[in-house]
Amino acid sequence: MATLQWLLRETFEPDLFTEATQLDGDVVEVGPRLAFQSAWSTNAVSICQNTGLGKVTRLERSRRYSLVPAAGKSIDESAKLAFASLVHDRMTECVYDSPLATFTTDAVPEEVYTVPVLAEGRAALEKVDKEMGLAFDEEDFDYYLTLFRDDIGRDPTNVELFDMGQSNSEHSRHWFFGGNLIVDGVPQPKSLFKMVKETIEGERGHNSTIAFKDNSSAIRGFVNTPLRPVNAGGPSPLAPRMVDLDLLLTAETHNFPSGVAPYPGAETGAGGRMRDTHATGIGSLLTAGTAGYCVGNLQIPDNVQPHENTDFTYPTNLAPPLQILIDASNGASDYGNKFGEPLIAGYCRSFGQRLPNGERREWIKPIMFSGGFGQIDHSNLEKQEGDVGMLVVKIGGPAYRIGMGGGAASSKAGGEDEANADLDFNAVQRGDAEMSNKLNRVVKACVELDGGNPILSIHDQGAGGNCNVCKELIYPKGGELNIRAVKLGDATLSVLEIWGAEYQENSAMLIAPESLPVIEKICARERCPFSVLGSIDGSGRVKLVDPTAPEGSPIPEDLDLEKVLGDMPKKTYDLKRMDLKPKALELPEGTAASDALDRVLRLPSVCSKRFLTTKVDRSVTGLVAQQQCVGPLQVPVADVGVIAQTHYGITGGATCIGEQPIKGMVNPKAMARMGLGESLTNLVFANTTGLKDVKYSGNWMYAAKLPGDGAHMFDACTALCEAMGELDVAIDGGKDSLSMAARAGGEVVKAPGSVVMSGYVTVPDVTKTVTPDLKLLGTGELMLVEFGSKEGKRRLGGSALAQAYDQVGDDAPDMDDRAYFKKAWEATQFCVYKRLISAGHDVSDGGVVTAILEMAFPHPDAGVDVTLPNGATNDPMAALFAEELSIVIEVAPENVDAVKKAYTDAGVTVVSIGKTTADGVASVKVDGSDAKIEGSVADFRDAWEHTSFLLERMQSSEATVAAEQTGLRDRKAPTWKLTYVPEKTDKAIMEKTDKVKVCILREEGTNGDREMGAAIHAAGMEPWDVTMSDLLTGKVQLKDFRGVVFCGGFSYADVLDSAKGWAGSIRFNESLWTQFQEFYNRADTFSLGICNGCQLMALLGFVPAEGGLGATVDVEQPRFIHNDSGRFESRWTTVGIEENTPAVMLQGMQGSRIGIWVAHGEGKVKFPNESRVPDILKSGQACVRYVDHAGEPTTQYPLNPNGSPHGIAGLCDATGRHLAMMPHPERAYLGWQMPWAPAEAGIAPDGPGPWMRMFQNARIWAESCEGEQCAQ
Repeated sequence: MATLQWLLRETFEPDLFTEATQLDGDVVEVGPRLAFQSAWSTNAVSICQNTGLGKVTRLERSRRYSLVPAAGKSIDESAKLAFASLVHDRMTECVYDSPLATFTTDAVPEEVYTVPVLAEGRAALEKVDKEMGLAFDEEDFDYYLTLFRDDIGRDPTNVELFDMGQSNSEHSRHWFFGGNLIVDGVPQPKSLFKMVKETIEGERGHNSTIAFKDNSSAIRGFVNTPLRPVNAGGPSPLAPRMVDLDLLLTAETHNFPSGVAPYPGAETGAGGRMRDTHATGIGSLLTAGTAGYCVGNLQIPDNVQPHENTDFTYPTNLAPPLQILIDASNGASDYGNKFGEPLIAGYCRSFGQRLPNGERREWIKPIMFSGGFGQIDHSNLEKQEGDVGMLVVKIGGPAYRIGMGGGAASSKAGGEDEANADLDFNAVQRGDAEMSNKLNRVVKACVELDGGNPILSIHDQGAGGNCNVCKELIYPKGGELNIRAVKLGDATLSVLEIWGAEYQENSAMLIAPESLPVIEKICARERCPFSVLGSIDGSGRVKLVDPTAPEGSPIPEDLDLEKVLGDMPKKTYDLKRMDLKPKALELPEGTAASDALDRVLRLPSVCSKRFLTTKVDRSVTGLVAQQQCVGPLQVPVADVGVIAQTHYGITGGATCIGEQPIKGMVNPKAMARMGLGESLTNLVFANTTGLKDVKYSGNWMYAAKLPGDGAHMFDACTALCEAMGELDVAIDGGKDSLSMAARAGGEVVKAPGSVVMSGYVTVPDVTKTVTPDLKLLGTGELMLVEFGSKEGKRRLGGSALAQAYDQVGDDAPDMDDRAYFKKAWEATQFCVYKRLISAGHDVSDGGVVTAILEMAFPHPDAGVDVTLPNGATNDPMAALFAEELSIVIEVAPENVDAVKKAYTDAGVTVVSIGKTTADGVASVKVDGSDAKIEGSVADFRDAWEHTSFLLERMQSSEATVAAEQTGLRDRKAPTWKLTYVPEKTDKAIMEKTDKVKVCILREEGTNGDREMGAAIHAAGMEPWDVTMSDLLTGKVQLKDFRGVVFCGGFSYADVLDSAKGWAGSIRFNESLWTQFQEFYNRADTFSLGICNGCQLMALLGFVPAEGGLGATVDVEQPRFIHNDSGRFESRWTTVGIEENTPAVMLQGMQGSRIGIWVAHGEGKVKFPNESRVPDILKSGQACVRYVDHAGEPTTQYPLNPNGSPHGIAGLCDATGRHLAMMPHPERAYLGWQMPWAPAEAGIAPDGPGPWMRMFQNARIWAESCEGEQCAQ
């Protein structure tokens, strides 16, 4: 009981832990459904199992609310129920009428039954379609009636019909995209699929290795040496291995679920896309993610903008736009943070308007976009087709009654359908990032088995659940599957629910029978559930059996695969174009440019995306070469995301996003070309291998079956494919979501039609990326380069300016001359390659003036003095705000002539528009007019940040948001100080065979281990991949190592508090605790804990450790608690190394002030006994501290991202051998990993970073001592 109490006691305020509730009176208690074991319980039980509490099989937490009535009032049962409905998820939770005594329930699973099609015909199908929400259309009814009545000659089961509703839904089969189209009465010779696939035919597909046939697309990469286990699947040294690595891209949307339940909808959208990535080929590797959100008018309380129509109504069974934006972005961010995938690029829009043709257009049904950038071994590209005898294996979490009918539900318009509200809600999945991490570890281990990958084919479980993924694997040979082999998290699930539920964190794969022991071993090591469902039998059928069913029960499913999964008859769609009735933009008379700018800067499509970037990890993996934030102030304005392929080279990949949906309401064809152009004017600032290598995933989102939109989508696709052909770029994959509409206010509200272009390309040198932040204050020359056409048109249709005045306009920008665009792009690439451009930014939402200001925002002293050409239209407002394809670049004086020559030689228009200044003032004029923008850059930045900070207040502490918002005006560029010169590890040391062995220890949920291994290896030591299960099973012991590193992440998803479960699994396993004590007491050992590992070392007593490991009583032991902001913080901040620190890993670094990555939610150090703090400070044991721009320790947020007293970021013990710190040096030991460094620091992007010394110090210290003779 003492162990359980220690685990359950709160880390922050342990004195609040009691054995009885303190609440009385009117109380509402809500918690998990009795039959539903939550993800929280799964982790809590795992903790108990690993701390010697093997009899604990379920452990749940509930929430109790005390309701206090107003004076003179009482609270009745209806009021309690109304309150309860607001505070629980009815899919996974319920109200407890009395305290629980047991989790058992008397619920009985529904049995399999047949649907009387033979007797009742179509009426029987219509009835079950309505009851189950299968979204059958007329052709579906005809096909299935014929199939069962005439072909098979029997009644279908409910399981078979549900299966078909998911497997053959628009969401799964993409009927429209592959269908026969008639546009304005003219049959079209090609389907949309045919059109997009033709873009990659011939030479344009020269570098494509996967296109239109797997869960992701892929292109040829580079041969590299990633760090990999020598013997994957067990404790093993990590060493570089030569691998031919291709780049891959996945792009998904999760729109319908994110509208119904934004947090879990986006959470599982990100999770499903991650599994798509690892299920590419026969297993691949995740590297980074992207995200996008489109919602309706936000109407932020007390801040409704002039263009937002307050008369619009919204459906009650979809979340309002503001909630969707906040909750969905939180869901996607939290999932990625726990999983361990950095998010490095994205976009955001809000729109709602009554158009000139009378239509209301708004993202009531939102866009939740999730993209993934990964890598795949070239040898793992091809899946094997299933053959007789192969085993069908499921890996991942157990089945739950969640995500029922998601494929069908996603294929319908939403909103104002109360009859189907429950079906919609049931169709939303719930996520468990911890399980996803374990599942991915299994796939990763299989991939990294040198020459022995046991996976023959793999698919992620997504829409349709088991019924989709299992049929995909066994097609076309067929197989028999045992439904009772599926692991359950809910014993009351029916056969239909087990087969059809879209429970997450699950993949299915084919393996050879002889590979089963390998899978068993890997799954046991990673603590990931697995099961064998059956095998391929050559029957050509899918046969689902239930050995527990009563005799005489119908077989749940027994169908010819070709009838339900093979080529089925195409559907035909008769489309009509709709007159958009565009109306010229008319600004109110006397509108000043400054007033217009103020409105534009506050639009979500234009404003700062700080509210999205600071809560998401942008550094995990240590492979991020460019993320969203740039400059000394780390402002989110970057154009392109860049990853390195390994920690040992500078080759990599770049990804970009382009989308311009508002312009589509003026001109659908221009919209498609502009989205493509925007993506390329983003991508141009990375050093790429050229346009011919750029590939795209196209995500199409329209209400395609409603009047007008299908035809407009056809026009957009036609225009896009033609432009891609002229530019030598191509589409190699994508997805569609073609029911983008919702009912509201008695009308069908269509979302703006959109095609999101996610591009990716190989990068030979990640260090040559150009960022938007101005760097040459007072000397830089600013130039405007035209990309859309040589003459540089200025059109305002579909612009942010038009939206800000509740209009769309009638003349949209376009990529008028594709041959010219190509020349401009290639000339810019030449300048990037030659490092002739110091800063650059694309012109997009908000126009040229916004692009120029955004370049000044990242530096506290930056200013600009610019005069823009008036343009052919002689419209000053258009000169400022038109969103024509173009870029603005900053060029050093000595490079001006070379840059101008590069453009003029190519026949490209380049105009010098002004200079940078160092006075913090922006002056932007229009030649030949009185229009001008003039004022403090800080003032313009405040307006640009305004909406973001309003959104921050809804998801973070008011005090910390206010501190950052007010402090931003006075922030200075950080001052660094290096007391040493960073150097690479000597080649002779790297080639030694007898190296210092370091245990890279990870627990369930750890995600920062591989970059730590790379840092340890780069310092000349031998890192070993070791799991806690390896230690617990005795496969390896700490006595074999000189160092141990506790890595960052979310062990057990932070259930029971950060690192609590990890600490408990060590502390309450006697033999393991003895190992740690012996290791700690050896004078020749060192330990390092980062982030989650830092929290662990504090809980175990590694630091400050007066009297030895664990000698400090729990109530006095320092620990790390929730950040003052109340949320996860991702920051590039500055820390100082104490002058007198005894930390052996920081020797020679004392007195330095250096940038470092922070990524944590619980990093504030708490000293229960504050009387110890003066001695800790005096002794230098508070060895790493957050500092301000002057280098002084600070508690000011966000310079101190968590509120730690005295700026404490790390602690060491008195000997200096044991160091715990919250920031991440392993993600900043290379120059290109650092998002910003002052020029005077002299950090070479392709050289070592300042934190390399820390790891080299560990090696130097370990090599200098033996046993008790170690130097202190």
